[in-house]
Amino acid sequence: MANFKDKLVRFMNGRYGIDELYFGLIVLYIVLFFVNYALQRVFIIDLLMWAVLIFMIYRIFSRNVQARTGENEKFLKIWNPIRTTSKLTIRRIKESKTHRFRKCPHCSTMLRLPRKTGKHTVECPSCHHDFEVRIRL
Repeated sequence: MANFKDKLVRFMNGRYGIDELYFGLIVLYIVLFFVNYALQRVFIIDLLMWAVLIFMIYRIFSRNVQARTGENEKFLKIWNPIRTTSKLTIRRIKESKTHRFRKCPHCSTMLRLPRKTGKHTVECPSCHHDFEVRIRL
């Protein structure tokens, strides 16, 4: 088994491997799989699934590391804002009983405030401006 592992390591030396785009493509493949299953095997979705699978394998074994890194950076420019927005939304839902979230009117930083009803003066920790906040409920 150690011999096989050594051969695999030698084979992958200089190749790109997996990254965040790879995991995004796996999720896309799974979504396409379930859509295809729900629609009783549509030929175009089958072709899309094969294209995604071939592209994933091509990226893993590619020796053009610079091009694959560029592709991953482009993907992350799109994916990171989506991820941060969804994480904030999930956090807001989980903490809705104890905290309120408000944006600073000067720098648009999202502030996490304790849930105390009434009118309060808040200082933004990033821009240090004071502003009034009204919390209801």
